[in-house]
Amino acid sequence: MAQMKVAQISTAGGDFELVDRNIPDPGPDQVRVKIEACGICHSDAFVKDGGFPGLDYPRVPGHEVAGVIDAIGDNVDHWQAGQRVGVGWHGGHCFACDSCRRGDFVTCANQQICGISYDGGYAEYMIAPAEALVAIPDELTSVAAAPLLCAGVTTYNALRNSGAQPGDIVAVLGVGGLGHLGVQYANAMGFHTVALSRGTDKKELALELGADTYIDTEAEDAADALQKLGGARVILATAPNPELMSSVIDGLGVNGQLLVVGASPDPIEVSPFQLLMARRSVAGHPSGAPQDSQDTLGFSALRDIETRIETYPLAEVGAAYARMINNEARFRVVLTMD
Repeated sequence: MAQMKVAQISTAGGDFELVDRNIPDPGPDQVRVKIEACGICHSDAFVKDGGFPGLDYPRVPGHEVAGVIDAIGDNVDHWQAGQRVGVGWHGGHCFACDSCRRGDFVTCANQQICGISYDGGYAEYMIAPAEALVAIPDELTSVAAAPLLCAGVTTYNALRNSGAQPGDIVAVLGVGGLGHLGVQYANAMGFHTVALSRGTDKKELALELGADTYIDTEAEDAADALQKLGGARVILATAPNPELMSSVIDGLGVNGQLLVVGASPDPIEVSPFQLLMARRSVAGHPSGAPQDSQDTLGFSALRDIETRIETYPLAEVGAAYARMINNEARFRVVLTMD
């Protein structure tokens, strides 16, 4: 039987193992994807370190998958062999729970997660539920598309659903893997885009990406600086630093919202008084369902949104993951299956 290479974790806290497996066949309602690229995301630490409840090992991580359909299971009639597709964090839904019956698939009570519920994209092939697929536009390479299926949809979808209008002040807290995309999307959506980051190292990049204003959070109080601009309608918190998030809440204007997409288990501190007088709020936003990811890819191609990417072959998965987890990458790391 034909075989493939996969990078698996055999036990929580273990190292990556590059092993041979038989190439699987898709079952009903599934497709097989010949993978061309897979992004490495900080959330892959859930698999590496065993931080997700009920996780079965061995497991192949990866939820920023881009490739080509090369086999189709029974009952799949709306995807074709040879079609370019991706799979993001949202790896399938049940169609039966209350959320699914309302069409709100991203909050499915039985949601599957690519690379956690089943083997993901650190491999040459993978099996995916048909409902998890995203069509990749011709304008994007697989390497360019892969990070947009997590970092891209997370920031794009949060901003487009935030209620902010063109011309509103939208601040992006952190200019990293998520934030450097958030700045570009905010600019492309017509917001007065403010980049917030520590020091001046990223100022030139932030302005190049489309920020209208840069605030050095080391040199000045970010909340005061935002108020001098008129107060932020939205602060998109991309850096997973709750202390930093707490420090900028007073920079929100009337009806302003701290919109959290940077995941951290630690609490955000806010007093009722900070929220009440100006109708401020603190909210979170999940990445998105497959259609949201497809919208993200289409908008990114239309507006030339560019992810800053470092690529590594699958054989160097350990070094690639270390580059990401140690915050050394600028800004997303993508495995290729050449």
